[in-house]
Amino acid sequence: MINNRDLSWLNFNNRVLQEAQDKTVPLLQRLRFLGIFSNNLDEFIKVRVANVIRLSQIKGKKVPLFSGNYTPRDLLIKIKSKIAESQLKFDKIYNEIILEMEEHGIYMLNEKQLTKKQEAYCRDYFSRIISPRLVPLIIRKRTAIPFLTDSNIYHAVKMQNKNKEDTKYAIIQIPVSNNCPRFIELPSEKGLNDIIFLDDIIRLCLDHIFFMFNYTEISAYTFKLTRDALLTVDDDVSKSLIEKMEDGLENRMHGQPVRLIYDKEMPEDLLGIIISKLKLKDDDSCEAGERYHLKKDLMKFPKIRPDLEYINPTPLIHNGIKPSSSILTVVKKKDILLNYPYHTFNHFIDFLREAAIDPKVESISITLYRTAEHSKVINALVNAAKNGKRVTAVLELFARFDEEQNVENTELLQKAGVKVIHGADGLKVHSKLVLVERAERKEVKGYVYVGTGNFNESTALVYGDFGLFTAEKAIVADTRRVFDFLENTHKHFQCDRLMVSPYYMRRQFEQLIENEIKNAKKGINAYIYAKFNSLTDENIIKLLYKAADEGVKIRLIIRGACCIKTKSENIKAISIVDKYLEHARLVIFGNGGKEEVFILSADWMTRNLDRRVEVGIPVLDVKVKETLKSFFDIQWSDNVKSRDLNSPDQNSYIERIGDQKNRSQIMLYDFYKKMYEDRDTGCY
Repeated sequence: MINNRDLSWLNFNNRVLQEAQDKTVPLLQRLRFLGIFSNNLDEFIKVRVANVIRLSQIKGKKVPLFSGNYTPRDLLIKIKSKIAESQLKFDKIYNEIILEMEEHGIYMLNEKQLTKKQEAYCRDYFSRIISPRLVPLIIRKRTAIPFLTDSNIYHAVKMQNKNKEDTKYAIIQIPVSNNCPRFIELPSEKGLNDIIFLDDIIRLCLDHIFFMFNYTEISAYTFKLTRDALLTVDDDVSKSLIEKMEDGLENRMHGQPVRLIYDKEMPEDLLGIIISKLKLKDDDSCEAGERYHLKKDLMKFPKIRPDLEYINPTPLIHNGIKPSSSILTVVKKKDILLNYPYHTFNHFIDFLREAAIDPKVESISITLYRTAEHSKVINALVNAAKNGKRVTAVLELFARFDEEQNVENTELLQKAGVKVIHGADGLKVHSKLVLVERAERKEVKGYVYVGTGNFNESTALVYGDFGLFTAEKAIVADTRRVFDFLENTHKHFQCDRLMVSPYYMRRQFEQLIENEIKNAKKGINAYIYAKFNSLTDENIIKLLYKAADEGVKIRLIIRGACCIKTKSENIKAISIVDKYLEHARLVIFGNGGKEEVFILSADWMTRNLDRRVEVGIPVLDVKVKETLKSFFDIQWSDNVKSRDLNSPDQNSYIERIGDQKNRSQIMLYDFYKKMYEDRDTGCY
């Protein structure tokens, strides 16, 4: 028996909500956690709930059960109940935070609370910034409305006369963008910060928008759609993959609505028209909510009070890498481990930049899944190609919700002369892999980077991830084989050191777990320490149950969905949710006293092990291995931000014994800093 994946994920999102509720978290950071919660939930509904709905609507066919032995219909009921419960909690926390903000002189004003000066400012802002971006849509009973996307919020507008005849209805998209933000700072008295929603400035200026109509009363109410995010790509052989992807993205935009959330004050006649025009048939998909929707925008709340935010320390410079010196020379001598965000991501950027201009570098091969906007990684690859290097980028077009960005990156790279490969047949390429090849003394020397996270300088500031540089010959040879396979997917390959899914990784992990079972039966100290984003693969879980029954000690740090039931004393699981997103993947096997340590791009999920190209690397350097073991021990000792997964629905914090507070994300920064200050220990 295992826990249901979707319900377990909802428990994780509730841990994010706990951070918003935690009074020890800086106030505006708590507001941002609400934005993260909202963003997570939107994606969950688009992807997971939409899938459950599709399966629940199948008639006359046997539908497979979800994990935990749930039927689609039963699971849907359970999911909706948990979402509704969480939403009530969200609204309560949001209102509490708004009141606390007022205690600090930060006021969220609506259009009816403005001073004359503020109202004049808003009307001017509307004329300059908002009005040019507005496209009001008049709703007529007998005509269809233009398509409404789920990435936006809308005002539903009602205009009526005193006699309530000739009532008119309209829809306005609220045009949120970088140039037109959701939150606008208003002129304020000294020591105060007044903020208004973009929504409310539009409400204030409805008379400017609909001046041509005759009415005595006008009002606006927000609503938001969530659509099925299923991306379908046709099999027309006459089209390029890029063309198919662009068509698929267009089709996704027009996915079936799965949820409508609307202002509970919206009049019934206006709501009825919206539901009718959207062709929503299931009443359960319509939810009354508060005045403001799309709360994910809270992640971008103005940084008006640094004292009410987390102030993260500056990422460390690895002391094995000297400023303005060759990273390739360092890696040639020893392996280098980076742990973001404690280390600067600039080391990786500098690695690519050095390879791009080094006359002896012949080629660069890289896998790309998600990159930053205006990516320095992409720029380095473009520069390398312009400098005459052979650059190959295996770029995954099907990186969910980043597909559009990856289409743009494809065009940019190809224009520069980069060879772009769009994944492997039927497989997502999710690995984080780089190979630089350099001519040295009549041979070609290889330099490899294997990571757990994306090559994205923006997320590297807030995502906890590992990256390992190595020039180990066996690893280099394996990496060449992986890239050779990605360029020629029909070609069989075998790796000596690297773990590669979907071909060998599952079997290797199964063998490693079985080895711990054998050792436990012999009375040898046997253990498995693992850190993942998710643990949902049923076969792996069954094998872990078997291992625990035989006496193998299993410690698990799982951020998100965790389907394993800690039914044995030998299985313990925690989840850490803190200011940085825990994204690193790490596994340690006891191996009879000769520990084996791996970092990898994959979670223990079926999709990662069976349907994606993932890469894991064994850590061979003794000192790097010791560093990773210390990392795990520090995280396992967390008694501030870790939750006990033994009772998954409770999200109980780990019980603290004594007065010592161990907050692992703070401790890890101090750990690396001290390591670098103590030169005798070496730096890895």
